Amino acid sequence: MWFARLLLLFTLVPLAELYLLLVIGRQLGLLSTLGLVFLTGLLGAWLARQQGLRTLTRLQSELAAGRMPGQTLIDGVLILIAGAVLLTPGLLTDIAGFALLTPVIRTALRKTLARRFRARVQVVGRPAGGDAPRVIEIDPE
Repeated sequence: MWFARLLLLFTLVPLAELYLLLVIGRQLGLLSTLGLVFLTGLLGAWLARQQGLRTLTRLQSELAAGRMPGQTLIDGVLILIAGAVLLTPGLLTDIAGFALLTPVIRTALRKTLARRFRARVQVVGRPAGGDAPRVIEIDPE
């Protein structure tokens, strides 16, 4: 099932990107279209770097305070994906990347992912002092 989804993703998305670039190229011209793709990639990479550094700082402070950085780790992964998608030439991928860099969309996606992770993963930890193991909850908020 996942192979079919990946196959569709890696074939349909590039075809849609190519079609969109050809349509936009006819309307704006070659240089304007290339400039648009270049500028969105440059802006996206800069935004991903800024948000990634901010997330790294938040991760370090949460770890220093002894808190489980679940939310921050998911944010970091989403920002990393956004950066990779933004560096891929194309406008549809740029829209997806900019959406992942939007805090409101990232928060909603983080909550959805946390619910899915919680349904599949259970982290068991042993507190200091040798007490019985306990389940550590992942906070989706």
